[in-house]
Amino acid sequence: MEEILYNINIHKDKDLFLGEVYSDIEGAKEFKNHKIETLLKDIILDMQLSQDTFSDRAIEFTENKGEKLL
Repeated sequence: MEEILYNINIHKDKDLFLGEVYSDIEGAKEFKNHKIETLLKDIILDMQLSQDTFSDRAIEFTENKGEKLL
């Protein structure tokens, strides 16, 4: 089954690049930078951090699965 993880839009307004990133997990985020390379690095880093956080939560959930909560 195919699932869309992110929608990314990048626009240029004069000398400023604008990045809009949307995910079901975190909602919408905006990024701005004068250099496209830096904008892309910021977007990629944010996506990696989001996935790492989500993966950590999933690992915690599976490790605690079946344990009784007091």
